[in-house]
Amino acid sequence: MKVAVITGASSGIGRSAAIQTGRRGTGVILTYGNNARGGLETAAAIEKEGSTAVALPLDVGDSDAFPAFRESVAAALRDNWRRDTFDYLVNNAGFGHMSMIEETTEEDFDRLMRVLLKGPYFLTQRLLPLIADGGAIVNTSSNSTGYGLEPGYSAYATMKGGLNVLTRYMAKEFSTRGIRVNAVSPGSTRTRIADDAFDRFPEVIPDIAAKTAFGRLGEPDDIGMLIANLLSEESAWVTAQNIEVSGGYRL
Repeated sequence: MKVAVITGASSGIGRSAAIQTGRRGTGVILTYGNNARGGLETAAAIEKEGSTAVALPLDVGDSDAFPAFRESVAAALRDNWRRDTFDYLVNNAGFGHMSMIEETTEEDFDRLMRVLLKGPYFLTQRLLPLIADGGAIVNTSSNSTGYGLEPGYSAYATMKGGLNVLTRYMAKEFSTRGIRVNAVSPGSTRTRIADDAFDRFPEVIPDIAAKTAFGRLGEPDDIGMLIANLLSEESAWVTAQNIEVSGGYRL
């Protein structure tokens, strides 16, 4: 059985990616931050679909915790799959933050950097010896780095832009082991991002929908299904790509 490690899977895009990956017969080691209940619910949903799942805590913004997390992953692989490697890594954990440049603090900037850029960089580095040759990595980026910029996302988008560059370098360097690396860039998606922003400010939804070719917000499965596809053998000839998943935002 193939095995995937998916970070930030207690809700939203990460949960969808974990469940969709599990539905394809892949075992899943998923992580959660402050939402342990959500992580366990995701694991239960995967097992209900007939696959095997393990939920582990992880703060992607704390790179000092990565060595211990690697040991936890190794133990989960041995105990549940009798393996010492896994096949797929999804760097999805993150958070949203909006502030104008003149209002952004160094603390805001540094936290975004630790979670959205430094975290995926050094977590991938730490886990790389456990990834089987011929595997795949998907990094969750954002369409905020592209066309139609919205004010207030300068720091967030800067980190995601760095992640896009990192994706290409990972694809180049890991190609010697047959490991494919791609990114997905969701548009506005109905998740818990920014403390359930769309539930708290539903008045912003019509404007976003009006700027989107398909006339609605994205849903987690819109992105989760693509992530599962990029991990699979169906995408065996795809690497170093950043695929926008926005329903045609500002098309």
